[in-house]
Amino acid sequence: MIINFVSGNPGKVREISDIIKNSISNIEIRQLDMDLPEYQGDSEFIVIKKLEEARKNAGNIEGAILVEDSSLLLNVYKGLPGPYIKYFLKAVGPEGIYKMVTPYEDHTATAQCIMGLQLPNDEPRLFTGKTEGEIVKPRGNNGFGYDTCFQINSINKTYGEITEQEKNEISHRMKATKLMIEFLKNL
Repeated sequence: MIINFVSGNPGKVREISDIIKNSISNIEIRQLDMDLPEYQGDSEFIVIKKLEEARKNAGNIEGAILVEDSSLLLNVYKGLPGPYIKYFLKAVGPEGIYKMVTPYEDHTATAQCIMGLQLPNDEPRLFTGKTEGEIVKPRGNNGFGYDTCFQINSINKTYGEITEQEKNEISHRMKATKLMIEFLKNL
């Protein structure tokens, strides 16, 4: 089975491909680098719209379409920046995300990944993974995005302080991918 992952981020593609390869050997992940509109709304709405747009623009591409939306939900800001974390990071970086919470006692956050999968001639399927943590002063040199300022509760390390393999065992993206794998195994 071929799954076309719509992403311009090779790090995400590599993470998902590595997780899937360890569970299902007959799936090939292909990166489909396509510009999609930036939708406004909650993460589920954004993923559904991305799937619709990707399917429309992919033409007669072979296989399934996969899209993903990663969010960083800061509890002190009632879930913001949420799906807009990419733009916050471009503007202020991980250090700026940390500075956003420092005036407050509550530094808790949730890293969330929603994956949308659409098999040919099927309805969209959503898979959500979450990891609880807190925003800290950036530490570590690994990963991308907010990895250096998001400390995972279960290990008290940032994603930036652990290896890619370790991240693939505990991340929000892994949790969403595992749910998708279970769905694919039951086809």
